[in-house]
Amino acid sequence: MARAATTRDVFNALGDGCRRDILDAIATGEATVGDIVDRLGLAQPQVSKHLKVLRAVDVVRCRSVGRHRVYSVHGPALQPLQTWLERLTTAVNEHYDRLDDYLVELQRKQPTTSED
Repeated sequence: MARAATTRDVFNALGDGCRRDILDAIATGEATVGDIVDRLGLAQPQVSKHLKVLRAVDVVRCRSVGRHRVYSVHGPALQPLQTWLERLTTAVNEHYDRLDDYLVELQRKQPTTSED
């Protein structure tokens, strides 16, 4: 099966650890490519390549300040990921709730032992 293009959606784009690291690096504020290179210790062409993918799915926005390009996270583009995580969290919590109910039921059925 052919691999899906990384620029198709936020899930594919964030499947790469370097791109997640770049998002972490700019999560608290804007940064230039040089800032990201310094923070992560990656090569400039590698950072630029990953930023291009993140821009293609609109997770990262870019603006020009003089000769520099400044990047920032575009939060609304992460909504599909947040929606998926909320559904997953709900499903996992429901499983834990059922497990809790089952354990309580097992404890009720357990015979009590008296100590001498």
